[in-house]
Amino acid sequence: MAIDLSSFDPNSVGQKNNNIFGLPSTEDNAELVLLPVPWEVTVSYRPGTARGPEHIFESSLQIDLFDPDVPNGWQKGFYMMPVDKNIRKKSDYLRQCAELIISHLGDGGVVSENEQLSKRLAEVNKGGKMVRDWVREMTLAQLKDGKKVGLLGGDHSTPLGFVHALAEMHPDGFGVLQIDAHADLRSAYEGFTYSHASIMYNILEEVSAVKKLVQVGIRDWCDEEAEYAQEQGNRVVQFTNQAIKERFFEGQTWKQVCDDIVAALPQKVYISFDIDGLDPKLCPNTGTPVPGGFEVEQIYYLFKRVVESGRQLIGFDLNEVSCGEHSEGIDAIVGARVLYKLCNYMVV
Repeated sequence: MAIDLSSFDPNSVGQKNNNIFGLPSTEDNAELVLLPVPWEVTVSYRPGTARGPEHIFESSLQIDLFDPDVPNGWQKGFYMMPVDKNIRKKSDYLRQCAELIISHLGDGGVVSENEQLSKRLAEVNKGGKMVRDWVREMTLAQLKDGKKVGLLGGDHSTPLGFVHALAEMHPDGFGVLQIDAHADLRSAYEGFTYSHASIMYNILEEVSAVKKLVQVGIRDWCDEEAEYAQEQGNRVVQFTNQAIKERFFEGQTWKQVCDDIVAALPQKVYISFDIDGLDPKLCPNTGTPVPGGFEVEQIYYLFKRVVESGRQLIGFDLNEVSCGEHSEGIDAIVGARVLYKLCNYMVV
């Protein structure tokens, strides 16, 4: 069933009683369905991402719908499912447990020597598995119904279940294009099996259908991650922030870099976009900002090169968007615009 646009004016103000971007979409008539995952249990610095989907939804109403790259993409319908308040409530509770553990570790303590904290750690890890399985179930149902799917975090731990679902739909394999300041290749960071800092490690360990991980913009990682990436051989390809910037300094263009990135990708591509891959001025309230990074237009151009290469986008996530304690800054509007571009390229 196609989206009914007979009484919709795309040039008018975004109406709050419509869905994301002010579109009169429903779950039935939208070609692309977005799953919000309000989860941020293991964030290791600043919280706020659990409210990211709501803030992005609000900001999306300010976006004009014309996109010169995909002029009529919105006509195919984008629908964001309601935020699951039970998931968010569970996240808020387990976040308190995780904070106690993180504080204990910061003071030099050993969690295994503390019975109460050991119980809380087990509870946090159980919650992470629950969310992984819930996300897999929710996204797989949409994929089997013929929908295209995007995921909106929450922290970067959230898309693991979605990648599992995609593996069931694409057993021939696919690649992950990760845009991020961090490598996220730690094994159970701080003891949390499903840590936001362990998402790519978990994907590589749990999802054999992921044939290639291409990391772009990485500029903050540890020895353990560097060694793990090297052990993966050509399954992991890194375009670090330093290497990219040095190519610029030596006269190369962003097009040349993008062409190399695209060449490293297989035919089917999943995009995992941590907003902190951008310059922190564009996401000042994200949980772990790092100097460096990209302008939004650079990432849009990378998306464009991926699509123009003939590769197939099979899904995406956008995560780590936070507006801080007082909902200040431009994080949500930047997140909403990045989301809109991703949605448009998904329905090309």
